[in-house]
Amino acid sequence: MGPRARRARQLARRFYDEQRGLIEHALRSRRSMTIKPSGPRRGTVLFSYLLEPWEVATWQALPTSHTNFWESRTIGDILLKRGYALEVINFDNHAHIAKRADYDLLLSLRTNLEKLAPQVGDDCVKVLHADVAHVLFHNAAEANRLLALQQRRGVTLPPRRYSPPNLAIEHADCAVVVGNEFARSTYEYAGKPLHHVRKSSVALHPHPGERDVEDVRHTFLWLSSAGFVHKGLDLVLEAFAGLPDLKLLVAAPLHQEPDFVEVYDRELHHIPNIELIGWIDVATPAFDRLLARCVAVVYPSSSEGASGAVVECMHGGLLPIVTREAAVNTDGFGTLLPAAGVAEVQEAVRAIAEAPAAELRERAEATWEFARRNQSREGFREDYDRLFGRLLGGD
Repeated sequence: MGPRARRARQLARRFYDEQRGLIEHALRSRRSMTIKPSGPRRGTVLFSYLLEPWEVATWQALPTSHTNFWESRTIGDILLKRGYALEVINFDNHAHIAKRADYDLLLSLRTNLEKLAPQVGDDCVKVLHADVAHVLFHNAAEANRLLALQQRRGVTLPPRRYSPPNLAIEHADCAVVVGNEFARSTYEYAGKPLHHVRKSSVALHPHPGERDVEDVRHTFLWLSSAGFVHKGLDLVLEAFAGLPDLKLLVAAPLHQEPDFVEVYDRELHHIPNIELIGWIDVATPAFDRLLARCVAVVYPSSSEGASGAVVECMHGGLLPIVTREAAVNTDGFGTLLPAAGVAEVQEAVRAIAEAPAAELRERAEATWEFARRNQSREGFREDYDRLFGRLLGGD
């Protein structure tokens, strides 16, 4: 088979996989499940988050590509243990019609709360799970990054993290915010109660004490899923292209954005101090080995609810170099970028690479301890359980 035939087969296979994925998602997004508590029933909750975690047999089978699978299952599990039956749908199931008019609680992500709120009854407590910054800030932030890229490189790329506009917070009685004060600030205008819960992580990672600082002080990590301009990969690539004495590891599904790869072909494929790792499962030993190679994670995102990628790296003791909009606290051990620019990234990574070894060890340990204390599954579960006790009573 010649190269053209192989290429045609690859494109056909990719198209088939994409279409199959779209069809499977469309079918899943229209399904629902009713789950009853094991003991006496106190009421019913309409739970619009993720359906997939409820379709697997065990907790161990939950996907580890994002924290929201575990979080969705955990929130529902807390409600079941409190005696509430669940009517579970995907947050993007806009065709679903509420099955009753006397729900005790509606909990939803993003776009579905506005549609469901009028269906659940006046006495139902309506809660927005705010896993991202407010949609207007979120979309404007990405548009501004794309515009800045256009001005720097003379190319226009499409938005990858665009979220449909919604009035979720306006229709909610309150919201749950997993990010820090930045994420909270994007919702304060609505005047609704904003409850904080600690962000969870996918996995726990080894203490950084065994890491040789002198071996890793020049190596930095960028880790995330798609939405590369939104999350600042363009800025980081340009920064490290001008820092030949420092190394950047890029752990990302680059195949998902071929147009971005084309624009940054030189930085991604022809700069010796930039190494491509590809997508990596953060719940595997391979990710722990990757953490052991690095001193810090660089993540100048334009808008987050609380960056799961940064939180995961902090659990491995990587110092966070982040923008305020990453919605992750740095508390003295990390670096808060004064602006999202190439020069700012360069200055921040140089400062860490040149810091005394004792300081880097101390900051790595402080990062690891902060993550264990403030960004854990246990904390997420405790905070949500406490919140449901206040909203629903029964404690």
